[in-house]
Amino acid sequence: MKFERLRHPFSPADVIAPAEDLASEFPTHIKFEGIRRQALDTSRNRLLVTGALFTLAFIVVAFRLVELAVVEQISEESQGPRLAVGLEMPKVRSDIVDRNGILLATSLPTASLYANPHQILDPKEATQKLLRLFPDINKKRMEEKLSSNKSFVWLKRNLTPKRQFLVNTLGVLGFDFQGTERRVYPHGSLLSHALGVTNIDGRGLSGIEGYFDKILLETDEPLKLSVDIRVQSVLREELVRAMLEFKAIGAAGLVLDATNGEVLAMISLPDFNPNKPITAGEISGFNRATKGVYEMGSTFKLFTVAMALDSGAAQLKDRFDATEPIKISRFKISDYHAKNRWLSVPEIIVYSSNIGAAKIALEVGTLGQKKYLKRFGMLTPARIDLPEIGTPLTPAHWRRINTMTISYGHGISVSPIQLVSGIAAVVNGGILYRPRMIKIAEGEKLVGSRVLFKDTSKKMRGLMRLVVKHGTGRNADVPGYLIGGKTGTSEKRGHRGGYDRNRRMASFVAAFPMDRPKYVVLAMLDEPKGTQRTHGYATGGWVAAPVVANVVKRMAPLLGLIPSQRVEKLPKPGDDLFIEVKAKKN
Repeated sequence: MKFERLRHPFSPADVIAPAEDLASEFPTHIKFEGIRRQALDTSRNRLLVTGALFTLAFIVVAFRLVELAVVEQISEESQGPRLAVGLEMPKVRSDIVDRNGILLATSLPTASLYANPHQILDPKEATQKLLRLFPDINKKRMEEKLSSNKSFVWLKRNLTPKRQFLVNTLGVLGFDFQGTERRVYPHGSLLSHALGVTNIDGRGLSGIEGYFDKILLETDEPLKLSVDIRVQSVLREELVRAMLEFKAIGAAGLVLDATNGEVLAMISLPDFNPNKPITAGEISGFNRATKGVYEMGSTFKLFTVAMALDSGAAQLKDRFDATEPIKISRFKISDYHAKNRWLSVPEIIVYSSNIGAAKIALEVGTLGQKKYLKRFGMLTPARIDLPEIGTPLTPAHWRRINTMTISYGHGISVSPIQLVSGIAAVVNGGILYRPRMIKIAEGEKLVGSRVLFKDTSKKMRGLMRLVVKHGTGRNADVPGYLIGGKTGTSEKRGHRGGYDRNRRMASFVAAFPMDRPKYVVLAMLDEPKGTQRTHGYATGGWVAAPVVANVVKRMAPLLGLIPSQRVEKLPKPGDDLFIEVKAKKN
Protein backbone atom coordinates (compact mmCIF):
# COMPACT_ATOMS: atom_id res chain seq x y z
CA MET A 1 0.00 0.00 0.00
CA LYS A 2 1.24 3.49 -0.89
CA PHE A 3 1.63 6.05 1.95
CA GLU A 4 1.96 9.83 2.05
CA ARG A 5 3.28 12.07 4.79
CA LEU A 6 0.78 14.69 5.94
CA ARG A 7 1.14 17.52 8.41
CA HIS A 8 -1.95 17.34 10.63
CA PRO A 9 -3.33 20.69 11.49
CA PHE A 10 -4.10 19.76 15.04
CA SER A 11 -1.09 17.69 15.98
CA PRO A 12 2.65 18.40 15.76
CA ALA A 13 3.24 14.72 15.09
CA ASP A 14 3.45 13.24 11.61
CA VAL A 15 0.56 10.99 10.75
CA ILE A 16 0.98 8.07 8.37
CA ALA A 17 -2.23 7.25 6.52
CA PRO A 18 -3.11 5.22 3.45
CA ALA A 19 -3.59 7.20 0.27
CA GLU A 20 -7.06 5.84 -0.39
CA ASP A 21 -8.07 6.73 3.11
CA LEU A 22 -6.73 10.29 2.57
CA ALA A 23 -8.61 10.63 -0.65
CA SER A 24 -11.74 9.44 0.99
CA GLU A 25 -11.56 12.28 3.49
CA PHE A 26 -12.00 15.00 0.67
CA PRO A 27 -14.67 15.14 -2.03
CA THR A 28 -13.48 14.67 -5.65
CA HIS A 29 -14.68 18.14 -6.91
CA ILE A 30 -12.71 19.86 -4.20
CA LYS A 31 -9.58 18.00 -5.23
CA PHE A 32 -9.83 19.03 -8.92
CA GLU A 33 -10.78 22.60 -8.09
CA GLY A 34 -7.50 22.98 -6.21
CA ILE A 35 -5.51 21.61 -9.10
CA ARG A 36 -7.19 23.99 -11.56
CA ARG A 37 -6.62 26.98 -9.33
CA GLN A 38 -2.99 26.06 -8.98
CA ALA A 39 -2.65 25.83 -12.78
CA LEU A 40 -4.31 29.18 -13.26
CA ASP A 41 -2.03 30.77 -10.70
CA THR A 42 0.98 29.32 -12.43
CA SER A 43 -0.19 30.55 -15.87
CA ARG A 44 -0.95 34.01 -14.50
CA ASN A 45 2.48 34.24 -12.96
CA ARG A 46 4.10 33.15 -16.16
CA LEU A 47 2.12 35.75 -18.16
CA LEU A 48 3.06 38.48 -15.72
CA VAL A 49 6.72 37.57 -15.99
CA THR A 50 6.54 37.38 -19.78
CA GLY A 51 4.73 40.72 -19.99
CA ALA A 52 7.25 42.33 -17.70
CA LEU A 53 10.07 41.01 -19.86
CA PHE A 54 8.45 42.35 -23.05
CA THR A 55 7.81 45.71 -21.42
CA LEU A 56 11.40 45.89 -20.28
CA ALA A 57 12.60 44.97 -23.75
CA PHE A 58 10.46 47.68 -25.36
CA ILE A 59 11.72 50.22 -22.85
CA VAL A 60 15.32 49.32 -23.63
CA VAL A 61 14.73 49.52 -27.39
CA ALA A 62 12.88 52.82 -27.12
CA PHE A 63 15.59 54.28 -24.92
CA ARG A 64 18.22 53.15 -27.37
CA LEU A 65 16.35 54.74 -30.31
CA VAL A 66 16.01 58.04 -28.47
CA GLU A 67 19.66 57.89 -27.49
CA LEU A 68 20.75 57.26 -31.06
CA ALA A 69 18.55 60.04 -32.41
CA VAL A 70 19.81 62.59 -29.90
CA VAL A 71 23.44 61.57 -30.18
CA GLU A 72 23.39 61.57 -33.99
CA GLN A 73 21.62 64.94 -34.06
CA ILE A 74 24.23 66.43 -31.73
CA SER A 75 26.96 64.82 -33.78
CA GLU A 76 25.53 66.20 -37.03
CA GLU A 77 25.15 69.68 -35.55
CA SER A 78 28.72 69.69 -34.31
CA GLN A 79 30.39 67.85 -37.16
CA GLY A 80 27.99 68.35 -40.07
CA PRO A 81 26.59 65.64 -42.34
CA ARG A 82 28.60 62.57 -43.09
CA LEU A 83 30.48 62.70 -46.35
CA ALA A 84 31.22 60.15 -48.95
CA VAL A 85 34.79 58.92 -48.96
CA GLY A 86 37.13 61.42 -50.62
CA LEU A 87 34.70 64.37 -50.49
CA GLU A 88 35.18 67.66 -48.71
CA MET A 89 32.44 69.17 -46.59
CA PRO A 90 30.63 71.77 -48.74
CA LYS A 91 30.66 75.22 -47.15
CA VAL A 92 27.44 77.19 -46.91
CA ARG A 93 27.64 80.24 -49.16
CA SER A 94 26.39 83.55 -47.77
CA ASP A 95 23.42 85.36 -49.23
CA ILE A 96 23.73 88.45 -51.42
CA VAL A 97 21.25 91.29 -50.90
CA ASP A 98 20.68 94.70 -52.48
CA ARG A 99 21.19 98.01 -50.64
CA ASN A 100 17.70 97.69 -49.10
CA GLY A 101 18.11 94.09 -47.96
CA ILE A 102 16.20 92.48 -50.85
CA LEU A 103 17.48 88.94 -51.47
CA LEU A 104 19.44 88.63 -54.71
CA ALA A 105 21.22 85.28 -54.29
CA THR A 106 20.93 82.46 -51.79
CA SER A 107 21.80 78.77 -51.38
CA LEU A 108 19.24 76.00 -50.96
CA PRO A 109 20.08 72.52 -49.57
CA THR A 110 19.93 69.76 -52.17
CA ALA A 111 21.06 66.16 -52.56
CA SER A 112 23.51 64.83 -55.13
CA LEU A 113 23.41 61.21 -56.25
CA TYR A 114 26.60 59.16 -56.34
CA ALA A 115 27.43 55.46 -56.57
CA ASN A 116 30.04 52.93 -55.57
CA PRO A 117 30.44 50.82 -58.75
CA HIS A 118 31.91 47.96 -56.69
CA GLN A 119 28.47 47.51 -55.09
CA ILE A 120 26.45 47.72 -58.31
CA LEU A 121 25.25 44.20 -59.14
CA ASP A 122 23.95 44.91 -62.64
CA PRO A 123 25.17 48.20 -64.24
CA LYS A 124 22.83 47.85 -67.23
CA GLU A 125 19.77 47.33 -65.08
CA ALA A 126 20.75 50.21 -62.78
CA THR A 127 21.24 52.47 -65.80
CA GLN A 128 17.88 51.48 -67.22
CA LYS A 129 16.18 52.37 -63.94
CA LEU A 130 17.90 55.76 -63.85
CA LEU A 131 16.78 56.48 -67.40
CA ARG A 132 13.17 56.29 -66.27
CA LEU A 133 13.77 59.20 -63.90
CA PHE A 134 16.40 61.10 -65.91
CA PRO A 135 15.78 60.67 -69.66
CA ASP A 136 18.49 63.25 -70.40
CA ILE A 137 21.40 61.14 -69.12
CA ASN A 138 23.76 59.47 -71.59
CA LYS A 139 23.03 55.74 -71.39
CA LYS A 140 26.42 54.56 -72.63
CA ARG A 141 28.37 56.93 -70.41
CA MET A 142 26.28 55.99 -67.36
CA GLU A 143 26.89 52.28 -67.93
CA GLU A 144 30.61 52.99 -68.16
CA LYS A 145 30.50 54.88 -64.87
CA LEU A 146 28.63 52.12 -63.06
CA SER A 147 31.00 49.48 -64.49
CA SER A 148 34.22 51.30 -63.62
CA ASN A 149 36.80 50.18 -61.06
CA LYS A 150 36.34 53.35 -59.04
CA SER A 151 34.77 53.37 -55.61
CA PHE A 152 33.02 56.70 -56.16
CA VAL A 153 31.35 58.35 -59.17
CA TRP A 154 28.92 61.26 -59.39
CA LEU A 155 25.66 60.38 -61.15
CA LYS A 156 23.36 63.41 -60.79
CA ARG A 157 23.81 66.70 -58.97
CA ASN A 158 21.36 68.97 -57.15
CA LEU A 159 18.28 66.75 -56.94
CA THR A 160 14.97 68.02 -55.63
CA PRO A 161 13.48 66.18 -52.61
CA LYS A 162 10.95 64.55 -54.95
CA ARG A 163 13.68 63.26 -57.28
CA GLN A 164 15.68 62.02 -54.32
CA PHE A 165 12.65 60.07 -53.08
CA LEU A 166 12.07 58.53 -56.50
CA VAL A 167 15.71 57.42 -56.72
CA ASN A 168 15.33 55.75 -53.34
CA THR A 169 12.33 53.81 -54.63
CA LEU A 170 14.53 52.23 -57.31
CA GLY A 171 16.14 50.09 -54.61
CA VAL A 172 19.53 49.95 -56.30
CA LEU A 173 22.33 48.78 -54.02
CA GLY A 174 25.34 51.08 -54.30
CA PHE A 175 23.40 54.33 -54.78
CA ASP A 176 23.71 56.99 -52.10
CA PHE A 177 23.31 60.75 -51.62
CA GLN A 178 25.56 63.59 -50.58
CA GLY A 179 24.13 66.71 -49.00
CA THR A 180 24.99 69.73 -51.23
CA GLU A 181 23.62 73.18 -51.95
CA ARG A 182 22.39 74.95 -55.05
CA ARG A 183 22.79 78.67 -55.72
CA VAL A 184 19.47 80.32 -56.52
CA TYR A 185 18.84 83.77 -58.00
CA PRO A 186 15.23 84.87 -57.28
CA HIS A 187 15.27 87.69 -59.86
CA GLY A 188 16.54 85.58 -62.75
CA SER A 189 18.34 87.52 -65.47
CA LEU A 190 17.71 90.94 -63.90
CA LEU A 191 21.17 91.09 -62.29
CA SER A 192 22.94 88.36 -64.23
CA HIS A 193 26.14 90.23 -65.16
CA ALA A 194 26.44 91.99 -61.82
CA LEU A 195 25.97 88.82 -59.74
CA GLY A 196 27.68 86.32 -62.04
CA VAL A 197 27.44 82.56 -61.54
CA THR A 198 28.91 79.71 -59.48
CA ASN A 199 30.09 76.33 -60.69
CA ILE A 200 28.53 72.97 -59.81
CA ASP A 201 30.66 72.82 -56.66
CA GLY A 202 29.43 76.21 -55.44
CA ARG A 203 32.52 78.27 -56.25
CA GLY A 204 32.17 81.71 -57.82
CA LEU A 205 33.10 82.00 -61.48
CA SER A 206 32.14 85.54 -62.48
CA GLY A 207 30.60 88.78 -61.29
CA ILE A 208 30.17 89.42 -57.57
CA GLU A 209 30.13 85.66 -56.99
CA GLY A 210 33.62 85.38 -58.45
CA TYR A 211 35.14 88.57 -57.04
CA PHE A 212 33.94 87.91 -53.47
CA ASP A 213 34.10 84.11 -53.62
CA LYS A 214 36.30 83.73 -50.54
CA ILE A 215 34.32 86.21 -48.45
CA LEU A 216 31.00 84.57 -49.36
CA LEU A 217 32.35 81.23 -48.14
CA GLU A 218 33.87 82.52 -44.91
CA THR A 219 31.23 84.85 -43.52
CA ASP A 220 27.72 84.20 -42.25
CA GLU A 221 26.55 87.75 -42.88
CA PRO A 222 24.80 88.64 -46.17
CA LEU A 223 26.88 90.62 -48.65
CA LYS A 224 25.10 93.95 -49.18
CA LEU A 225 25.51 95.45 -52.65
CA SER A 226 25.15 99.09 -53.64
CA VAL A 227 22.62 98.03 -56.29
CA ASP A 228 18.98 99.03 -55.88
CA ILE A 229 16.83 96.29 -57.39
CA ARG A 230 14.08 98.81 -58.18
CA VAL A 231 16.36 101.07 -60.21
CA GLN A 232 17.92 97.99 -61.83
CA SER A 233 14.50 96.83 -62.98
CA VAL A 234 13.59 100.25 -64.39
CA LEU A 235 16.85 100.57 -66.34
CA ARG A 236 16.56 97.10 -67.82
CA GLU A 237 12.97 97.56 -68.92
CA GLU A 238 13.76 100.82 -70.70
CA LEU A 239 16.83 99.42 -72.44
CA VAL A 240 14.96 96.30 -73.57
CA ARG A 241 12.18 98.49 -74.95
CA ALA A 242 14.69 100.63 -76.87
CA MET A 243 16.54 97.58 -78.20
CA LEU A 244 13.33 96.17 -79.62
CA GLU A 245 12.18 99.47 -81.10
CA PHE A 246 15.48 100.25 -82.81
CA LYS A 247 16.47 96.63 -83.52
CA ALA A 248 19.81 97.02 -81.75
CA ILE A 249 22.06 94.00 -81.28
CA GLY A 250 22.94 94.97 -77.74
CA ALA A 251 22.73 97.62 -75.05
CA ALA A 252 24.29 98.72 -71.79
CA GLY A 253 23.27 101.04 -69.00
CA LEU A 254 24.50 102.33 -65.66
CA VAL A 255 23.21 104.43 -62.78
CA LEU A 256 25.95 105.77 -60.49
CA ASP A 257 25.81 107.82 -57.32
CA ALA A 258 27.95 110.83 -58.25
CA THR A 259 28.68 111.65 -54.60
CA ASN A 260 30.39 108.39 -53.65
CA GLY A 261 30.78 106.07 -56.67
CA GLU A 262 28.15 103.52 -55.69
CA VAL A 263 26.62 101.64 -58.63
CA LEU A 264 22.83 101.57 -58.25
CA ALA A 265 22.16 99.75 -61.51
CA MET A 266 24.20 97.91 -64.12
CA ILE A 267 22.69 96.37 -67.24
CA SER A 268 24.27 94.55 -70.17
CA LEU A 269 22.09 93.14 -72.94
CA PRO A 270 21.68 90.46 -74.08
CA ASP A 271 21.84 88.88 -70.64
CA PHE A 272 21.35 85.35 -69.27
CA ASN A 273 19.62 83.41 -66.50
CA PRO A 274 22.15 82.64 -63.73
CA ASN A 275 19.86 79.84 -62.52
CA LYS A 276 20.83 78.13 -65.79
CA PRO A 277 24.55 78.94 -66.24
CA ILE A 278 24.55 77.30 -69.67
CA THR A 279 22.64 80.36 -70.94
CA ALA A 280 25.72 82.52 -70.23
CA GLY A 281 27.47 81.24 -73.32
CA GLU A 282 28.82 83.40 -76.15
CA ILE A 283 27.79 87.08 -76.22
CA SER A 284 25.13 86.74 -73.52
CA GLY A 285 27.80 86.25 -70.86
CA PHE A 286 29.78 89.31 -71.94
CA ASN A 287 29.44 92.31 -69.62
CA ARG A 288 29.33 95.34 -71.92
CA ALA A 289 29.17 97.74 -68.96
CA THR A 290 32.58 96.87 -67.51
CA LYS A 291 34.34 94.45 -69.85
CA GLY A 292 33.53 96.00 -73.21
CA VAL A 293 35.55 98.99 -74.41
CA TYR A 294 34.12 101.33 -77.03
CA GLU A 295 34.75 104.62 -78.76
CA MET A 296 32.24 106.73 -76.82
CA GLY A 297 31.98 109.51 -79.37
CA SER A 298 30.97 113.05 -78.46
CA THR A 299 30.51 112.30 -74.76
CA PHE A 300 34.29 112.84 -74.63
CA LYS A 301 33.79 116.51 -75.53
CA LEU A 302 32.83 117.04 -71.89
CA PHE A 303 36.32 115.96 -70.83
CA THR A 304 37.90 118.12 -73.56
CA VAL A 305 36.12 121.30 -72.52
CA ALA A 306 36.57 120.53 -68.80
CA MET A 307 40.34 120.19 -69.13
CA ALA A 308 40.52 123.35 -71.24
CA LEU A 309 38.58 125.42 -68.72
CA ASP A 310 40.42 123.89 -65.77
CA SER A 311 43.89 124.45 -67.22
CA GLY A 312 43.10 127.94 -68.52
CA ALA A 313 43.63 126.89 -72.12
CA ALA A 314 40.17 128.26 -72.94
CA GLN A 315 37.36 130.29 -71.40
CA LEU A 316 33.62 130.20 -71.93
CA LYS A 317 33.70 133.42 -73.93
CA ASP A 318 36.33 132.13 -76.39
CA ARG A 319 35.35 131.40 -79.99
CA PHE A 320 36.78 128.87 -82.42
CA ASP A 321 36.54 128.76 -86.18
CA ALA A 322 34.24 125.97 -87.34
CA THR A 323 33.50 127.38 -90.78
CA GLU A 324 35.29 124.58 -92.65
CA PRO A 325 36.31 120.97 -91.98
CA ILE A 326 39.84 120.34 -90.74
CA LYS A 327 42.06 118.52 -93.19
CA ILE A 328 45.13 116.82 -91.76
CA SER A 329 47.11 114.34 -93.83
CA ARG A 330 44.54 111.98 -95.38
CA PHE A 331 41.99 112.66 -92.64
CA LYS A 332 39.14 115.15 -92.57
CA ILE A 333 37.36 116.29 -89.42
CA SER A 334 33.85 117.65 -90.03
CA ASP A 335 30.64 118.34 -88.09
CA TYR A 336 27.50 116.20 -88.33
CA HIS A 337 25.23 119.25 -88.27
CA ALA A 338 27.68 121.93 -89.41
CA LYS A 339 26.98 125.56 -88.47
CA ASN A 340 29.77 126.74 -90.78
CA ARG A 341 30.70 129.64 -88.55
CA TRP A 342 32.69 130.60 -85.49
CA LEU A 343 31.40 128.91 -82.35
CA SER A 344 31.74 129.81 -78.69
CA VAL A 345 32.78 127.14 -76.19
CA PRO A 346 29.16 126.61 -75.03
CA GLU A 347 28.04 126.34 -78.66
CA ILE A 348 30.69 123.72 -79.36
CA ILE A 349 29.17 121.60 -76.60
CA VAL A 350 25.52 122.38 -77.36
CA TYR A 351 25.83 121.77 -81.10
CA SER A 352 28.40 118.98 -80.61
CA SER A 353 31.02 120.39 -82.97
CA ASN A 354 33.89 118.02 -83.77
CA ILE A 355 35.84 120.84 -85.38
CA GLY A 356 35.50 123.06 -82.33
CA ALA A 357 36.44 120.21 -79.92
CA ALA A 358 39.54 119.38 -81.98
CA LYS A 359 40.72 123.01 -81.88
CA ILE A 360 40.11 123.23 -78.13
CA ALA A 361 42.19 120.06 -77.68
CA LEU A 362 45.06 121.63 -79.60
CA GLU A 363 44.96 124.53 -77.14
CA VAL A 364 45.29 122.05 -74.25
CA GLY A 365 48.06 120.13 -76.03
CA THR A 366 48.85 116.45 -76.24
CA LEU A 367 50.63 116.29 -72.87
CA GLY A 368 47.84 118.18 -71.15
CA GLN A 369 45.21 115.95 -72.73
CA LYS A 370 46.96 112.77 -71.59
CA LYS A 371 47.43 114.20 -68.09
CA TYR A 372 43.75 115.00 -67.63
CA LEU A 373 42.48 111.78 -69.21
CA LYS A 374 44.69 109.89 -66.80
CA ARG A 375 43.19 111.87 -63.90
CA PHE A 376 39.69 111.00 -65.13
CA GLY A 377 40.63 107.31 -65.15
CA MET A 378 40.40 106.90 -68.92
CA LEU A 379 43.86 105.42 -69.50
CA THR A 380 43.82 102.54 -67.00
CA PRO A 381 41.26 99.77 -66.30
CA ALA A 382 38.42 100.69 -63.97
CA ARG A 383 38.88 99.70 -60.32
CA ILE A 384 35.52 98.11 -59.61
CA ASP A 385 34.51 95.06 -57.53
CA LEU A 386 34.16 92.73 -60.50
CA PRO A 387 36.59 90.41 -62.31
CA GLU A 388 35.26 91.43 -65.75
CA ILE A 389 37.17 94.63 -66.46
CA GLY A 390 38.12 95.93 -69.88
CA THR A 391 41.48 97.52 -70.70
CA PRO A 392 41.28 100.88 -72.51
CA LEU A 393 42.63 101.07 -76.05
CA THR A 394 44.83 104.11 -76.59
CA PRO A 395 47.17 105.18 -79.40
CA ALA A 396 50.58 103.54 -79.41
CA HIS A 397 52.00 106.85 -80.64
CA TRP A 398 50.00 109.86 -79.44
CA ARG A 399 50.36 112.28 -82.34
CA ARG A 400 48.67 115.57 -83.20
CA ILE A 401 45.95 113.81 -85.17
CA ASN A 402 45.26 111.55 -82.16
CA THR A 403 44.91 114.56 -79.89
CA MET A 404 42.31 116.01 -82.25
CA THR A 405 40.20 112.86 -82.76
CA ILE A 406 40.31 111.84 -79.09
CA SER A 407 38.82 115.25 -78.25
CA TYR A 408 35.50 114.01 -79.64
CA GLY A 409 35.80 110.36 -78.60
CA HIS A 410 37.43 108.69 -81.61
CA GLY A 411 40.74 106.87 -81.47
CA ILE A 412 40.32 105.90 -77.81
CA SER A 413 38.13 103.11 -76.42
CA VAL A 414 37.00 102.93 -72.81
CA SER A 415 34.41 100.95 -70.86
CA PRO A 416 31.03 102.47 -69.99
CA ILE A 417 31.85 102.29 -66.26
CA GLN A 418 34.97 104.40 -66.88
CA LEU A 419 32.96 107.01 -68.75
CA VAL A 420 30.28 107.21 -66.05
CA SER A 421 32.75 107.53 -63.15
CA GLY A 422 34.67 110.20 -65.08
CA ILE A 423 31.51 112.21 -65.79
CA ALA A 424 30.58 111.93 -62.10
CA ALA A 425 33.84 113.74 -61.30
CA VAL A 426 33.02 116.41 -63.88
CA VAL A 427 29.71 117.29 -62.19
CA ASN A 428 30.21 116.52 -58.47
CA GLY A 429 32.70 119.29 -57.76
CA GLY A 430 35.75 117.67 -59.34
CA ILE A 431 36.29 114.54 -57.17
CA LEU A 432 36.90 111.16 -58.80
CA TYR A 433 35.60 108.22 -56.74
CA ARG A 434 36.29 104.59 -57.46
CA PRO A 435 33.12 102.92 -58.76
CA ARG A 436 31.97 100.29 -56.31
CA MET A 437 29.43 97.46 -56.15
CA ILE A 438 29.35 97.20 -52.34
CA LYS A 439 27.22 99.56 -50.28
CA ILE A 440 29.28 101.99 -48.24
CA ALA A 441 29.11 101.08 -44.55
CA GLU A 442 27.96 103.63 -42.02
CA GLY A 443 30.94 105.66 -40.87
CA GLU A 444 33.18 104.44 -43.71
CA LYS A 445 35.53 107.16 -44.92
CA LEU A 446 35.31 108.04 -48.60
CA VAL A 447 38.55 108.30 -50.52
CA GLY A 448 38.58 110.29 -53.76
CA SER A 449 41.03 112.29 -55.82
CA ARG A 450 40.54 115.84 -57.05
CA VAL A 451 40.69 116.12 -60.82
CA LEU A 452 39.03 119.52 -61.41
CA PHE A 453 38.54 122.79 -59.57
CA LYS A 454 35.07 123.31 -58.10
CA ASP A 455 34.49 126.31 -60.32
CA THR A 456 35.27 124.24 -63.42
CA SER A 457 32.77 121.62 -62.32
CA LYS A 458 30.13 124.31 -61.83
CA LYS A 459 30.66 125.65 -65.35
CA MET A 460 30.44 122.13 -66.81
CA ARG A 461 27.12 121.55 -65.08
CA GLY A 462 25.77 124.65 -66.79
CA LEU A 463 27.02 123.51 -70.19
CA MET A 464 25.51 120.03 -69.78
CA ARG A 465 22.17 121.57 -68.87
CA LEU A 466 22.31 123.72 -72.03
CA VAL A 467 22.74 120.54 -74.13
CA VAL A 468 19.42 119.20 -72.82
CA LYS A 469 17.56 122.51 -73.02
CA HIS A 470 18.78 123.75 -76.39
CA GLY A 471 21.08 121.15 -77.95
CA THR A 472 21.30 117.55 -79.11
CA GLY A 473 19.97 116.19 -75.82
CA ARG A 474 16.48 117.75 -75.91
CA ASN A 475 14.82 114.33 -75.86
CA ALA A 476 16.28 113.70 -72.41
CA ASP A 477 14.59 116.64 -70.72
CA VAL A 478 12.23 115.88 -67.83
CA PRO A 479 10.51 118.94 -66.30
CA GLY A 480 11.52 119.55 -62.72
CA TYR A 481 14.57 117.28 -62.61
CA LEU A 482 17.16 119.58 -64.24
CA ILE A 483 18.84 116.92 -66.33
CA GLY A 484 22.11 117.77 -68.01
CA GLY A 485 24.06 115.54 -70.33
CA LYS A 486 25.80 114.86 -73.62
CA THR A 487 25.03 112.76 -76.65
CA GLY A 488 27.51 110.39 -78.20
CA THR A 489 27.43 108.70 -81.60
CA SER A 490 30.41 106.82 -82.98
CA GLU A 491 30.91 104.64 -86.01
CA LYS A 492 32.14 101.14 -85.30
CA ARG A 493 35.30 99.84 -86.86
CA GLY A 494 34.80 97.81 -90.00
CA HIS A 495 35.84 94.20 -90.40
CA ARG A 496 38.45 95.22 -92.98
CA GLY A 497 39.73 98.30 -91.20
CA GLY A 498 38.42 101.84 -91.17
CA TYR A 499 34.93 102.71 -89.98
CA ASP A 500 31.53 101.41 -91.06
CA ARG A 501 28.97 104.22 -91.45
CA ASN A 502 26.08 101.77 -91.12
CA ARG A 503 27.15 100.41 -87.74
CA ARG A 504 27.07 102.82 -84.81
CA MET A 505 27.23 103.03 -81.04
CA ALA A 506 24.64 105.55 -79.83
CA SER A 507 24.79 106.80 -76.25
CA PHE A 508 23.66 109.49 -73.88
CA VAL A 509 25.25 110.24 -70.51
CA ALA A 510 23.41 112.49 -68.07
CA ALA A 511 23.48 113.78 -64.51
CA PHE A 512 20.67 115.17 -62.36
CA PRO A 513 19.62 117.35 -60.69
CA MET A 514 22.18 119.77 -62.13
CA ASP A 515 21.89 122.28 -59.28
CA ARG A 516 23.21 119.58 -56.95
CA PRO A 517 24.10 116.44 -58.96
CA LYS A 518 23.30 113.18 -57.25
CA TYR A 519 23.09 110.56 -60.00
CA VAL A 520 24.76 109.87 -63.34
CA VAL A 521 22.84 107.79 -65.88
CA LEU A 522 24.17 106.20 -69.08
CA ALA A 523 22.22 104.52 -71.86
CA MET A 524 24.04 102.95 -74.81
CA LEU A 525 22.67 101.05 -77.82
CA ASP A 526 24.76 98.90 -80.13
CA GLU A 527 23.92 99.24 -83.84
CA PRO A 528 20.44 100.80 -83.53
CA LYS A 529 18.41 101.41 -86.70
CA GLY A 530 16.45 104.58 -87.30
CA THR A 531 12.67 104.45 -87.48
CA GLN A 532 9.90 106.58 -88.90
CA ARG A 533 9.44 108.19 -85.50
CA THR A 534 13.11 109.28 -85.45
CA HIS A 535 13.01 110.36 -89.11
CA GLY A 536 15.52 107.63 -89.88
CA TYR A 537 18.09 108.90 -87.37
CA ALA A 538 19.83 106.45 -85.02
CA THR A 539 22.05 108.91 -83.15
CA GLY A 540 22.43 109.23 -79.39
CA GLY A 541 20.03 112.15 -79.19
CA TRP A 542 17.25 110.18 -80.88
CA VAL A 543 17.61 106.65 -79.49
CA ALA A 544 19.50 106.90 -76.19
CA ALA A 545 18.42 110.25 -74.73
CA PRO A 546 14.73 109.17 -74.44
CA VAL A 547 15.85 106.08 -72.50
CA VAL A 548 17.56 108.29 -69.92
CA ALA A 549 14.48 110.51 -69.68
CA ASN A 550 12.22 107.54 -68.99
CA VAL A 551 14.64 106.12 -66.43
CA VAL A 552 14.81 109.43 -64.56
CA LYS A 553 11.01 109.81 -64.58
CA ARG A 554 10.58 106.39 -63.00
CA MET A 555 13.56 106.16 -60.64
CA ALA A 556 13.44 109.68 -59.14
CA PRO A 557 10.18 109.15 -57.21
CA LEU A 558 11.45 105.78 -55.96
CA LEU A 559 14.53 107.50 -54.52
CA GLY A 560 12.56 110.31 -52.95
CA LEU A 561 13.59 113.07 -55.37
CA ILE A 562 10.93 115.75 -55.65
CA PRO A 563 10.68 117.77 -58.90
CA SER A 564 12.06 121.27 -58.57
CA GLN A 565 9.72 124.21 -59.07
CA ARG A 566 12.39 126.89 -59.42
CA VAL A 567 12.76 128.94 -62.58
CA GLU A 568 15.97 128.37 -64.55
CA LYS A 569 18.13 131.17 -65.80
CA LEU A 570 19.93 129.76 -68.79
CA PRO A 571 21.24 131.55 -71.87
CA LYS A 572 19.42 130.87 -75.12
CA PRO A 573 20.53 130.94 -78.74
CA GLY A 574 21.01 134.62 -79.49
CA ASP A 575 22.24 135.46 -75.98
CA ASP A 576 25.79 136.58 -75.36
CA LEU A 577 27.31 133.11 -75.19
CA PHE A 578 25.67 132.12 -78.47
CA ILE A 579 26.22 135.28 -80.53
CA GLU A 580 28.50 134.81 -83.50
CA VAL A 581 31.60 136.85 -82.75
CA LYS A 582 34.65 136.98 -84.93
CA ALA A 583 37.79 135.91 -83.17
CA LYS A 584 41.38 135.46 -84.08
CA LYS A 585 42.07 132.23 -85.97
CA ASN A 586 44.07 129.55 -84.23
